[in-house]
Amino acid sequence: MIYLHLLTMKLFIDSANLHEIEAAASWGVVDGVTTNPTLMAKERATTSDLKKAVREICTLVKGPVSVEAMTDTCDLIVKEAQQIATWHHNVVVKIPCTTEGLRATKILSGQGIKTNVTLVFSPNQVLLAAKAGATFISPFVGRLDDSGEDGIKMIEEALCIIKNYDFKSQIIVASVRSPRTVACAALLGAHVATVPFKILEQMVQHPLTEKGIEKFQADWGEAQKK
Repeated sequence: MIYLHLLTMKLFIDSANLHEIEAAASWGVVDGVTTNPTLMAKERATTSDLKKAVREICTLVKGPVSVEAMTDTCDLIVKEAQQIATWHHNVVVKIPCTTEGLRATKILSGQGIKTNVTLVFSPNQVLLAAKAGATFISPFVGRLDDSGEDGIKMIEEALCIIKNYDFKSQIIVASVRSPRTVACAALLGAHVATVPFKILEQMVQHPLTEKGIEKFQADWGEAQKK
């Protein structure tokens, strides 16, 4: 069942690698970026200055760039988020779905600071994050699947909650492990899917496309000889 009628589904790249982000952005289909501490740590050699790295990412894409706050109490999260938000007008602060995180999200939403409530695994967490005023909410589909739950079913329930009460929060389908997950999310009417670069590459590829190109080129080459 399709729950939302959107002009378009947004695709974010889930990466902190500048080369991957630049390459994906050049395709003209990437609307934003999500990062996390693990992704940033992988790029430590070239992005030791987090603020500088985030600003570089913001030059490569025009849309939202999610950056995670690392503190764990409401007051500290708010203070950190206020600072991160000054780095660029497209920055969105990622906040974990905890009681302290929800408190901080409510305060920050009142201040006009964009937030992405992350590490979400249940419809109840979606409801709470939406009521707190989250700009984005990120259910982790792949991790749910890994634990034996149905990640896409949870996305369907999340979208229903958003529609039922006309919440302004957008659902980001996160922890994407395969191109099929992106297609399922699109069929449900998800607002956003954030996708690793290797999955974006796989989305482009199909063996019949390659065979078709080879056939067309071969036929055209034969025609030129006549």
